[in-house]
Amino acid sequence: MIGPPGSGKSMMAKRLPSILPPLSLSESLETTQIHSVAGKLNQDCSLIAQRPFRSPHHTISQVALVGGGQNPQPGEVSLAHNGVLFCDELPEFSRSVLEVLRQPLEDRQINISRAKYSVTYPCSFMFVASMNPCPCGYYNHPQKACVCTPGQIHRYLHKISGPLLDRIDLQIEITPLSFEELSRTAPGENSATIRERVMRARQIQEQRYAGCQGVHCNAQMNSRMLRQYAALDEQSTEMLRSAMTRLQLSARAYDRILKVARTIADLEGCENVLTHHLAEAIGYRNLDRDDWAERG
Repeated sequence: MIGPPGSGKSMMAKRLPSILPPLSLSESLETTQIHSVAGKLNQDCSLIAQRPFRSPHHTISQVALVGGGQNPQPGEVSLAHNGVLFCDELPEFSRSVLEVLRQPLEDRQINISRAKYSVTYPCSFMFVASMNPCPCGYYNHPQKACVCTPGQIHRYLHKISGPLLDRIDLQIEITPLSFEELSRTAPGENSATIRERVMRARQIQEQRYAGCQGVHCNAQMNSRMLRQYAALDEQSTEMLRSAMTRLQLSARAYDRILKVARTIADLEGCENVLTHHLAEAIGYRNLDRDDWAERG
């Protein structure tokens, strides 16, 4: 999520666990084991029943993030297993710290090798990050003027490397709300309603992948499964080809767009991935556009 200060990025990230499906028994046991090994399990808690939400500060070290140390322990990526890892103000994190996230995001496990030991920790988490669009925070703001130079904006945005950005499925702009929108008294859709919709989509996915070992949701599909379960018609294929060429997307981005489109279709209860599902998934790749920082 990229947007100016106070636009609600952190608030939305903290609400994510409330709309995710509850932990299954196996997930709960696995999460409890990790927290127990790390010494993070409360004495009055015998079993973790809620999805973890970890939000490390941007001064965190590589060891604290991925695990290891003299006496090996799980890091934040493993403590967020089956839950959410939220990195607020992403460009403020050390470049070396951010780059170690590449393997966990791709493999859903972290391999740590040292002279005295070699360990593997699970880390299948939902990675959520937020950042301002520029150092002052007000680039593209509808009311406040940005005081940053184009060079400063470019350097700030490029603190996030291309390979890491390529692994983030949804890249969206958060726009500030007006007074009229903030002062509305009509209640919006609550988390419980959204959670029911998410759970229905997850049930569809579990039934779809019932015969596939180790695959329970769309994010875990491989390329072969994408061709089977996210097949596109001729019009959608041409749309994706145009987007790939125009945005110069990688093969990884291609797979991730199809997975997002498949998920959007599941949320609507559609058996096939339609053109508007694909168009919405492509629209979530905002930061892949080379001209994003040049828009006024």
